[in-house]
Parts: sequence; structure tokens; C-alpha cells
Amino acid sequence: MSNMTHHMGRASTLTRAASTAVLATFATPAAAEFSVCNRSFDVLNIAVGAFENGETLRTRGWWTIGPNQCARVIRDALPSRFIYVFAKDVFGNPALDGDTTLCLAPKRFVIDGGTDCLIRGYLPGSYLEVDTGQQDRWTLFVAPPE
Repeated sequence: MSNMTHHMGRASTLTRAASTAVLATFATPAAAEFSVCNRSFDVLNIAVGAFENGETLRTRGWWTIGPNQCARVIRDALPSRFIYVFAKDVFGNPALDGDTTLCLAPKRFVIDGGTDCLIRGYLPGSYLEVDTGQQDRWTLFVAPPE
């Protein structure tokens, strides 16, 4: 076998290996997640809520998202079809028009249950209900008011 044939055979093997790696990358299913992207001109603070295990409504916060940035606020399989999102700017002004009242707290939080917020020492917030249609991945874009 000539030296040229040896190099061509090795290059072909490397090309096949690279092709296989590329195919494996594209064949891998996308990770489940819920992301929020900030298309406003202000930094946004985000809290999310969802029914976990089909029963318990759990809210979590906070994620801080800069202008033209996104954050994965749920990194696993979406726990339910409906995800609730609360967003406010750094001045405390609402960034989403939500009509579902759920609990939140001023500092980082995880709260089980969405009722009787004040009695339990939490604040009520107006969350936007997002119907994901039971998709594995969903991105919510928060835009400035028109």
C-alpha cells in the first residue's frame, strides 16, 4: 500500500467518523424546557408557576433577564400543559398582563399552593397563563407595551 493510499484511507475513516458524530448530534431529541425571552428595553424579573405531579401548584422566582436575553426557567420536562408567568421590570411595573393570582415573595422563593398568599406571608401576583399545548419545549417572548 502506498503512502498516499494510506492517508486517503485514514482521511476517509475520519470523514465517516465526523459524519457519524454530526448525525448523532442531530438525531438527539431536544431537551424539554420552558424559556422566557426579554424583548423589552428593561431588565425583567421573572417568576413561574406550574402544577407539579398533577396536583401541587408551585411557584418559583426569581430569574433576572436582561434586554434581548433569554433564560431557561424550567429545564426539565414541562410539569403541566399550563405554565404561569409573572414578570416585572426593575421599577416594579408589570411586564405581562396576567389575570391568574398566585403567590410570590420579594426574595428568591419556592412556594407550594397558590391561594391565601397574604395569610401565609406571601404577596399575590398577577401571572399570565401560558398554554403550551403539551409541547416539550416552549419559549415565551415578553415584548414592550405598544
